[in-house]
Amino acid sequence: MILVLLEHEAGVPTRTSLEALTFARGLGEPQHGVAFGEGGAEALGAAGDYGIRTGTHVRVEGGYAPGAWAQALAGAMTEATSATIAPATDRGNELLAHLGARTAIPFAANCVAAARGADGWDLTRQRWGGSLLEDARVRGPVVLLSVALHAVAPEPATEAQTVTIDETTPAFSPGDLRVRARLEEAAEGGAVSLADARLVIGGGRGVGSAGGFASLDALAAALGGAVGVSRAVTSAGWRPHAEQIGQTGMRIAPDLYIACGISGASQHMVGCRGAKRLLAINTAPDAPILARSDYAVIGDLHEVVPAIIAEIERRRD
Repeated sequence: MILVLLEHEAGVPTRTSLEALTFARGLGEPQHGVAFGEGGAEALGAAGDYGIRTGTHVRVEGGYAPGAWAQALAGAMTEATSATIAPATDRGNELLAHLGARTAIPFAANCVAAARGADGWDLTRQRWGGSLLEDARVRGPVVLLSVALHAVAPEPATEAQTVTIDETTPAFSPGDLRVRARLEEAAEGGAVSLADARLVIGGGRGVGSAGGFASLDALAAALGGAVGVSRAVTSAGWRPHAEQIGQTGMRIAPDLYIACGISGASQHMVGCRGAKRLLAINTAPDAPILARSDYAVIGDLHEVVPAIIAEIERRRD
């Protein structure tokens, strides 16, 4: 049996969790989902479309606590568990690292393929920010795996399942709760998650200032997308780190990524390599990002973006 951690937002599984479920289903063993907190039962029910038959809803209070949540994951594992899988988000990787420390089970991060053999697991995983693939073997009957973000397209199972859900409220020691999140802020109403957005508007150093993002926010709102930024922007304090796209930020996989004023450093390109189409708006005709783009507009984003918004509004009138 394969245990799969389901991250969710208000009871809706995240796209990266659906990717992990699709990855786990391909391993040919029954999957058991684990979801934490309010909305966890709803998330498990929705995951039935992706093939799981059973799940555990862990009731927790007081916010995210990696040590406690890892302890609950360990409690969900049984002798029949051959692997525990999570999306390779910050939280997924952190929980599996804690779980590995508690159980002495090996942990392999950012996997793109896995197969169970006679004496262990054969894995392929991303290294160096996704610039190379490593083939590795983990010897032993049980392994912890995180699935590289957007390496697997989420695909529902051919036959949806009705999920049987167990409820548990574990007791944690003070040590388990030594590190915990005191406050988690939800996205503003109607906001589109950067991780799940089908269209992303990216802004870089070329935007010029925090105030310069007003037109990018307006374009994202007009197109039902989300705004992301380069590392230079977060380093300048113009936008929060949660919006950063790149090797040390978010990995995105939208249908279209519109990069405005972004030069195209390799670390940033790692974060947007999953985009199906890339449109770059840049004043520099020799910017590195242009060589990686499907389309390009050589011009000032402060003129081009408002013109795009005006055309959208004209066509909607």
